[in-house]
Amino acid sequence: MRVFRSRRRLIRIRLCASAAAVASAALMTSCGTGPPDSRSMAGTPSARLTGPSAAKSAKPTVVMVHGAWADTSSWNGEIEILRRKGYAVRAIANPLENLTTDSRTVADFLRSVPGPVVLVGHSYGGSVITNAARSNNVKALVYVDAAAPAVGETTGALSGSASALNASPGTLYDAVPYANAPSGARNLYLKKNVFLKKFAGSVPVQQATDLWAAQRAASTAAFNTRSKYAAWKTIPSWYFISSGDRIITPESERRMARRAGSKVTTFRGGSHLTLISDPEPVAKVIESAIKTVR
Repeated sequence: MRVFRSRRRLIRIRLCASAAAVASAALMTSCGTGPPDSRSMAGTPSARLTGPSAAKSAKPTVVMVHGAWADTSSWNGEIEILRRKGYAVRAIANPLENLTTDSRTVADFLRSVPGPVVLVGHSYGGSVITNAARSNNVKALVYVDAAAPAVGETTGALSGSASALNASPGTLYDAVPYANAPSGARNLYLKKNVFLKKFAGSVPVQQATDLWAAQRAASTAAFNTRSKYAAWKTIPSWYFISSGDRIITPESERRMARRAGSKVTTFRGGSHLTLISDPEPVAKVIESAIKTVR
């Protein structure tokens, strides 16, 4: 009899334990704390990151477009600073041939960049980004001592009345014909004294001399082509203005910045090549634009 009662007690204990386990599992499931199954995993953050919201969480890429009489190396200082802070940066070659086709070249490149883009332009490169930024992934524009034309305007008309470029062309450029040029177009090279004293006045003389020797020619067609778009009307913009710029005057840049509703930073001194002589403040403005992109 004792053995029988002991067995009955053991059975009751096991039944109670089993019932408790079932009740506990039911409670955990109803509270959402139970072990995940294939259905509950579909709603976890890690699973969502592989879907549409992955694009929302992507960090922006900075794409930089250089101006006339320059190349991608003019952005070297900014690239080093921003990459050191963990940002993705690309500087691409601007053909400097014709505003319409140059902008198309940049727009084609932008379509290859995944995620949001902060698009940066220097000098004539500002006109290019103004026309190339129709891509849906461009979330911010940054103008660095640059032109920001309205529809119908040419880059050449935006230098400002006090610009050094208003001097006689023969004292400014060496004009050279080139293959397949539009009628009357010439490649322009800045003369050495203009480059050193007016274009790159804030850059050490030896470095400026090297830059003059390696300058990219810019076609007259690039400066005379009318702008077809004005991306700054719909995309937030930032403007970096050097008070010492003698190529695109600060007055002209402030006027363009006002109509674009840009956030303006004025740098005391510098030149048209402040991006080379003082990359830190330029990079700081670019980073300000980056931080607004979500």
